[in-house]
Amino acid sequence: MTFLFYMLSAIMIISALLVVFSTNPINSVIYLIICFIAMAGHYILLNAQFLAVVHIIVYTGAIMVLFLFVIMLLNLNKAIIPQKSQLTRISAVVTGGLFFLVVLAATRQTFEIHPRYPFTGDIGLVKEVGKALFHEFLLPFEMSSVLFISAMVGAVMFGKKDN
Repeated sequence: MTFLFYMLSAIMIISALLVVFSTNPINSVIYLIICFIAMAGHYILLNAQFLAVVHIIVYTGAIMVLFLFVIMLLNLNKAIIPQKSQLTRISAVVTGGLFFLVVLAATRQTFEIHPRYPFTGDIGLVKEVGKALFHEFLLPFEMSSVLFISAMVGAVMFGKKDN
């Protein structure tokens, strides 16, 4: 079990680094899919089968396919893309580093885990997720569905050709 955890972690770290450092956007998407599948393996190790399956279906299945379509529709060529100046690259690295420090400072107190529910072996199963989703988190769940519908309507309106 420990070996599997370390193997999945190594796959995630290597594929995430390949996503960042790959020059071809198609290869980056493929490496990101590998990273997502390894993350689903971690969910299975945590006995959260429902979350693992939803993660594979939603992220690996739907979102990555959309990324591939967008990349292929944009037809990215090196001749078309303007090269960034050295000052822009340095400011991007500094801004990313500052963002990382802010996130680290904001989450430093969350490393102390105080479980809200007693831990049982059933905590990641579909039945328990459904109970929590439709009892305690019903209002946020419904609000997110309204938000998704409004986003889809907005995307259709933006994509519609004007006559």
